[in-house]
Amino acid sequence: MADSRVSLRSGFRVGTSLSVLALLAACSEPLDLDMRGVMNGGFNTADAARAATAPRPAPDNRGVISYPNYQVAVAQRGDTLATLATRVGLPADELARYNGIQTGDTLRAGEVIALPRRVAEPSPATGAATTGPIRPTSQIDITTLASDAIERSAPTPAAQRAAPQVGTEPIRHQVKRGETAFTISRLYNVSVRSLAEWNGLDSNFSLREGQYLLIPVVTEATAPRESAPPVEPGRGSPTPQPPSASQPLPAETPAPAAATTPAATPAAPVANVGNQTSASASNAAMAFPVQGSIIREYSKGRNDGIDIGASVGTTVKAAASGQVAAITRNTDGINILVIRHPDSLLTVYTHVDNITVAKGDAVSRGQSIAKVADFDPARVHFEVRKGFDSVDPMDYLR
Repeated sequence: MADSRVSLRSGFRVGTSLSVLALLAACSEPLDLDMRGVMNGGFNTADAARAATAPRPAPDNRGVISYPNYQVAVAQRGDTLATLATRVGLPADELARYNGIQTGDTLRAGEVIALPRRVAEPSPATGAATTGPIRPTSQIDITTLASDAIERSAPTPAAQRAAPQVGTEPIRHQVKRGETAFTISRLYNVSVRSLAEWNGLDSNFSLREGQYLLIPVVTEATAPRESAPPVEPGRGSPTPQPPSASQPLPAETPAPAAATTPAATPAAPVANVGNQTSASASNAAMAFPVQGSIIREYSKGRNDGIDIGASVGTTVKAAASGQVAAITRNTDGINILVIRHPDSLLTVYTHVDNITVAKGDAVSRGQSIAKVADFDPARVHFEVRKGFDSVDPMDYLR
């Protein structure tokens, strides 16, 4: 009897151990060796902790990432704090004091070092695409947006200007005594893996007191959704409400006999006119600003809109209801008109003149806003932008 009890206990231990190993193997996250707070509330697998995060922005050649409220420097392979300080142009001892490390300490590739004060902004001269800090789309000057659009609208653009870098400024957390990568990742509901990737942590997720960490930015599309409250056992699932509860079913009136229906005139076949624009469907999000042939199609980064050929003097109409956000012109005298719409959408119209609206005006879909200007070829360049990113206008016009 004693032997059987020993055998049962041994089997239980082995089975339990295998179950734990299987559970750990199924986890995509590293094992939380910290475990504080887990024993009281159970192992938390909340969606927030698994939310996808955006990649860390690329630094310039010095390693500098600049935001409106602070700057950081990303260490390169073989860096010490002293070599990084020389590259960004700050005294090594000042940088060491601010980050709680020694000037001769070796840094890991990708490790983030906080800058105690601002250095020269990233720019093309330092290997960045644009000049200035990374800012939210809402802070980008709409005139800058319009000017960038017109540069790309030329059939043979000269030097194309890169769009300003946009993004969310992450929280900067200073490590306190007793904190670990796991407690910090739970504090901000991000995965410890993304925390390590953003900050160049080692395989042990080691931290030091006083260290500054960038908290990864959770992407909006994958932000955790509020789930429905759990149903108590035995109560079953809630029955969905039928559509007829809010809207009565139609009366059962028999349809008239086919013989009594006058013969409808057959619709004329619609010709396939290739790249010729046609009237937008009634349910399309936007309407074509002019009718004509599309002489240049959308190509992200090369032509961030479509060019529609039309006669000089043709009326240009607002593609959708909104508010005039900007009216400007570039150095070649080409007019640019930008309309802001709900859901962070913008429409851009160039190669127009005789503009009949002013900045701040509310406009309706189909309202006349300008005329086609005298260019060779005569055309309207039309863009749709979601925030600052261009999207294919045809997705909204069809």
